[in-house]
Order: sequence, then C-alpha cells, then structure tokens
Amino acid sequence: MKVIHSVHPEDFKAYQTAQIRERFLLDGIVEPGKINLVYTHYDRMIVGGATPLDTPLDLGNYPNLRADYFLERREIGIINVGGNGTVTADGETFNVNKMDCLYIGKGTKEVKFASVSAASPAVFFILSAPAHMTYPTVLMTNEEATKVNAGAAETANKRTINKYIFLDGIRSCQLVMGLTILEPGSVWNTMPAHVHDRRMEAYFYFDLPENNKLVHYMGEGQETRHIMMNNHEAVVSPPWSIHSGSATSAYKFIWGMAGENQDYTDMDPIAIPDLR
Repeated sequence: MKVIHSVHPEDFKAYQTAQIRERFLLDGIVEPGKINLVYTHYDRMIVGGATPLDTPLDLGNYPNLRADYFLERREIGIINVGGNGTVTADGETFNVNKMDCLYIGKGTKEVKFASVSAASPAVFFILSAPAHMTYPTVLMTNEEATKVNAGAAETANKRTINKYIFLDGIRSCQLVMGLTILEPGSVWNTMPAHVHDRRMEAYFYFDLPENNKLVHYMGEGQETRHIMMNNHEAVVSPPWSIHSGSATSAYKFIWGMAGENQDYTDMDPIAIPDLR
C-alpha cells in the first residue's frame, strides 16, 4: 500500500509539476485483476480501486494498518464505475452496478469484489476512513441517490450531483461520498471554488472519453496550481486547497470526504474574481 504524507501550504507554493503529481495524484489505482490502495495522512483516508476479471478479488489486510483485518477499525464506501459487479460482505452478496454505491461498516471481516463479465469488468472505486462505531451495510442504487441539479449551460457547468453517503442518506461515522455527472457541453465542476478546513477530499474522474484531458486545479485561492489528469485517476485535496476541474469533454467524478463533520454545505467559497 502506497503512503502519501500531508503537505504544508507554504511548502506547496514552491512545488513544480512533478512534485505536485508525486504527492497528490493517485494514478494507476485502476488496474485489471488487481486491488490498488493508497494510504493518505489526510484524515487517514485510504483511496483505491478494485478491478476483478475472471477471479474475485479479496480485500486483504495490510501491515501498516496494524489490525487483524481491514475493517477492524474502519468503514468503507464503494462506487462502481464499470460493468456490472458484485460485492460480498461477510457472506452477503450485493449487486453493485454502474454508479451504485455500497457502504460497509466497521467490523466486517471479509469483503470480496467480483465482475459479472470479465469482458466488461466492474471498476470499484474505494474510500475508507477510520470508524468509531458500526453502521449497517447499505446498498444504494444511482436511482435512489439524492439528486441536486446545479449550474447552467451558459457557464459550462450544468450538472447533477448524486449524494449517497451523507447525513440524510446512508449513515456513516465520517465518510461522505457521492458523484457528479456533467451534461454534454459542460466541462467545469465545483466552480466557484471553495475550501473546507474541517474536511479533506478526494476526487476520482471517470467516463472521460479517450484522447481527452482534465485539468485539476488546487492550492490556496490566491496561489492556485494545476495538474493534467486522465480517465480513472484520483487526486487528494488537503483542507486548505481548492478542488476544481475542467476538461476537454464532459465527464463524471466521484467526490469523497472525511474529517471533522459530515455537513455537505460546510464550505468556505472563494469568489471567481478573487482566484489567482
């Protein structure tokens, strides 16, 4: 399991592109036939992907967790962005199809990922955070998610926000998780930008067409930087950083948070004219 350490905002101002990519970009987490995870020191969030083919993949244990099993002291949120798949939690199997979300609570000992067809494999995006109590395992389909329409075609950010794990949805200890779908012709997400000092965030971009690129913006509002990203790549956003993106095509992205609270509206906005 790769480990990413936290970065001070003053140090970040001196980073070149290669350093930003090394310390924030999570590339290579989607790999056929494997589970790839990254342990971050931002609220101890684990970010990763599971892409089973013919053989199911077991969520194993890792030495740096110092636990008897992965979810001994953790909870996990899973969203499928590929073909139809299943997730089995302590013997109970759930059908998790594209853009469905499964939450599994602390204390679950065995988690197994499988694809219905290896020719069209499931691609499970994974977020896991420390948990202090056990909430029940819950499957929520995309149709059941709480939907919020935002933006407009005139500002190239017409989108639908789908909320899964939050205070009024699937309950968790600290995870908050959902996904946003941009309409054709819209390319901007999360603009105007914001920060939330009480929570870190991770973005995972998907359904970005081949030969297209996404520009992810980060840094303090007066000291912004950017990196170029591809389909099925994730990025970590510290509490002091904006997190916004624009691409050469419409796309979708998963957002997930952990930290001090689960209040989705707890944001400190930065007006567009004030960005530098």
